[in-house]
Amino acid sequence: MPNATAMRYVTEVRTMPRGRKPDGVHALSNAERQARYRARRLSQPTPVVTRTRPTDRRSRPQRWRDAVIELLALQAEYADWLTALPDSLRNSTTADALEAVVDLDLTTLADIELPRGFGRD
Repeated sequence: MPNATAMRYVTEVRTMPRGRKPDGVHALSNAERQARYRARRLSQPTPVVTRTRPTDRRSRPQRWRDAVIELLALQAEYADWLTALPDSLRNSTTADALEAVVDLDLTTLADIELPRGFGRD
């Protein structure tokens, strides 16, 4: 049995071949390689990625209350905007739209008591 720790000459070890052998007579140019890559990508079906939205776990009455709170907060912001308008814009369409939003009576929406459903009314 030959000695496992015997010294070997480095030049005796064959190196591994570098890369693939060209398919044709010569190696592909960059443009040919890119064209082949694009053709291969077009022939493969594109993966369909579907993303699901996270489900809203709140109950309908809670979602209603949250929506009414958001509307009331927005109405207050529009009222602040209306009071901050300069005098030159008091007769503009922006002022008219802001007045229409501020004049809405959203308290009736806040006063609605929704049924809880399934016999829990």
